[in-house]
Amino acid sequence: MLGAPMDDVEALKHPRSAALQALVERGFVEQVSDAAAIDQALHAGPVAFYIGFDPTALSLHVGNLVCIMAMRILQRHGHRPVVLLGSGTARVGDPSGRSETRRLLDEATIDAQVASIGRQFAPFLRMDSGAANDAIVVDNHAWLGPLHYIEFLRDIGVHFTVNRMIATKTYRERLDNELPLSFLEFNYQLFQAYDFLHLYRNHGVTMQLGGSDQWGNMVAGVELIRRIGGGEHGPAHCLTFPLLTTADGRKMGKSQRGAVWLGAEQLAPFDYFQYWLSCDDADVRKLLLVFTDLPIAEIDGMCRAEGAELREVKQRLAYLATAMAHGEEAAEQAQRAAEQAFGGGDDWSAVPAAHVGTEPIKLVDLVTHDAVKAFPSKRQARQRIESGAVRIDGELRSDPNEELDPTRFPAEGLRLQAGKRCRYRLIGSS
Repeated sequence: MLGAPMDDVEALKHPRSAALQALVERGFVEQVSDAAAIDQALHAGPVAFYIGFDPTALSLHVGNLVCIMAMRILQRHGHRPVVLLGSGTARVGDPSGRSETRRLLDEATIDAQVASIGRQFAPFLRMDSGAANDAIVVDNHAWLGPLHYIEFLRDIGVHFTVNRMIATKTYRERLDNELPLSFLEFNYQLFQAYDFLHLYRNHGVTMQLGGSDQWGNMVAGVELIRRIGGGEHGPAHCLTFPLLTTADGRKMGKSQRGAVWLGAEQLAPFDYFQYWLSCDDADVRKLLLVFTDLPIAEIDGMCRAEGAELREVKQRLAYLATAMAHGEEAAEQAQRAAEQAFGGGDDWSAVPAAHVGTEPIKLVDLVTHDAVKAFPSKRQARQRIESGAVRIDGELRSDPNEELDPTRFPAEGLRLQAGKRCRYRLIGSS
């Protein structure tokens, strides 16, 4: 709860609302605009709330999943999620957490990415069931696109001061470090605040949630609604989640191969399963709290395990997380594949295939190939190969310069084991 005023910290210790209590106990709360008012609103009845997701890739990732799981908790307690897809703000570019201007995407790319990530909420949130608090999905280009800029500046921009905006962490860090900040990016806070105002007026949304890097933008929306929102839905509020990090200080959702995507096309369910299974022992409780629906008492009981028993807890974490994102069948297949690949079995059919082309390739290049990325650099790959960390079809390979001919790989692929966690079927095709 860093950044919350002291009275808010005290108010969050004993919330009346079961929803807010669940968010606090499971580690979702960092900053709040008014803890007592938020608690009262969530306790009094259903609250419509939203989180925005800009379509910067074809898939959401585990970092986004923190937000989705918070929405899931609030929905289970009777509140209504509004998922905002930011194809409008994606045309501006969010400067939050960046030291340089975000590359602007063309219209076709934005449309494709909106369509792709728009399908990824259904496994986590209840939609189209007929219940009053079913989640809905909206796209802010529907109202940002038709805006007339002069009218927008006159009606909305007049409520913002440059002094206040440049005091926001996102902008201040760029300016303090003498890094470029485009006028286009400078508009982002106005657009995000306007999103909140639009949803307040048209969908009765009174609360915005999001990552801690969005705090300044979210407060701007709260203040805009206070000034010109009309007040028919009561006061607006905002709440941010802390940045989740692993025990070794890395940002949650990053693996050796990059982002941990939710889309099966971007990351195979087997690899998704392996991400959770290979977590640090010190992170198990945090991951169970944030990324599963298990009761806290059950989690605490499980996390008293050590050694082989803790490995079983990790397997349950991996299974539950994978089943939630990809379905139980995919989770079961990933579990069987992991047991085969890491237990020395012969059935590797469910282990992901890595297509490495048809040209002869050195072993050091193979294990650092884009389709494999078993090691982050060739220097480390050479060291690990020479130390006996790589096997092909069960046979130890210790020469980094050994050359392999993909055209002679069997149709089902060669079995690659690299280190403790990396397992692939190497396929010799483009």
